[in-house]
Amino acid sequence: MPARCECPNNIRFLSLNCFIPKSLKRLPTTLERARFRKYARRMRSLTEWEELGALSSEIFSALQVGTIKKPLLLNLRTLRLFYIGGGFIPFIPFILSPRTTVIDIKFSGYNLPTAMVASTLMTLPALCPNLEKIILQSLPRDPAIVAGVSGMLLATNRNTLRCFRVGSPLTEEAQEVIYNLPNLRELSAIIERDTSLPSAVLPNLTSLAIECDHGYDWLRMFHGATLERLESVIFDSRSEQIGDFLGAFKRVALAASTQNTLSRFTLHISCSWNPSYTSLLPFTQMTCLVIEFSCGNDCSSSVDDDIITSLARAMPKLQYLSLGDEPCRRITTGVTVKGLMVLAHHCPNLFVLRVHFQVASLSAPPATPGTTSNAGSTSPWWDCALAILEVGKIPVPGGGEVSVHGCPDPSPHFPAHTKYRMRRR
Repeated sequence: MPARCECPNNIRFLSLNCFIPKSLKRLPTTLERARFRKYARRMRSLTEWEELGALSSEIFSALQVGTIKKPLLLNLRTLRLFYIGGGFIPFIPFILSPRTTVIDIKFSGYNLPTAMVASTLMTLPALCPNLEKIILQSLPRDPAIVAGVSGMLLATNRNTLRCFRVGSPLTEEAQEVIYNLPNLRELSAIIERDTSLPSAVLPNLTSLAIECDHGYDWLRMFHGATLERLESVIFDSRSEQIGDFLGAFKRVALAASTQNTLSRFTLHISCSWNPSYTSLLPFTQMTCLVIEFSCGNDCSSSVDDDIITSLARAMPKLQYLSLGDEPCRRITTGVTVKGLMVLAHHCPNLFVLRVHFQVASLSAPPATPGTTSNAGSTSPWWDCALAILEVGKIPVPGGGEVSVHGCPDPSPHFPAHTKYRMRRR
């Protein structure tokens, strides 16, 4: 150990490298150990962003001897490590304390020794018997990792666990546990094809993230579940066909009584898709709606003014709306100025919008109440791909010259200052 280790009073080291050398010329003295523990005892939270290298065998042996009776960081509550490589993984158990409740680790993601990672994960519940939050990212897909993560979960205190976000599939035994934790608030899971799934009982769940490589048959495990506190869902599907996912989700979600609490819905689809957005209309508390899918060679986006109008009227609290892939030049339909005006009227808090937009509608003469403009666009069709449209605080005159036929004058819903930027692809 170094002869002197400066530790700020805000109980956080800037880097583990500041007090753990890569090699030793001699073992630390009793006085040096005592000085180090004086500072280490203050540690409550440790965040390390750098990629840490491997420790020498001398350092590893010294740490083993020094932590036989007491943990290295006796009062550590929160451990966050990012981009940790295989050479540093054996050191993780030395940092942890029986008082640690939060473990958040993002591995480097390449050349990880899977057996070592798995065995290290299985030691966490014994070292930290009251874990509340477990977040493990960038884990390799490997049977040893599945066994290690599942063993860790089965040994974790089920009464204290509130958050489990681990990027690995689980064994059937572990799935039976994770989908039936009454105190769980946040869950992120990977569901593989042909997996036998249990019925879910998660009455306190507020956030759910599911990654799968097939359709939506896994939704059946939520039939009959009570999810009255669910606020956020994120679904990532790698399936080549998704079918009527929104319809299936609607049936399950309404049966689980989520329509009054669900405020954030995110769906990432890897294939082309033409969904029926009407399935989402019952979820009137939505503040963030993101549905992304590939345009492919032929754009499949069908979002038009009618769809925007129905969503805007059903979801007046929307702040973030993104439908489809990035706007492209192959669109056959899209939102016009009329759709923007409807959004402005019904969703005054909307500050992020990404949809396929008909730029040609901007060049049409303004409509006035009771009339409809038939003037054609002078913009070339090939140049009507809108990539970014930011409409922040546009001052809209109170007169009818900005109104769109069939839409109320939205001017009271626009603040007094302006930020407008438009950039083509």
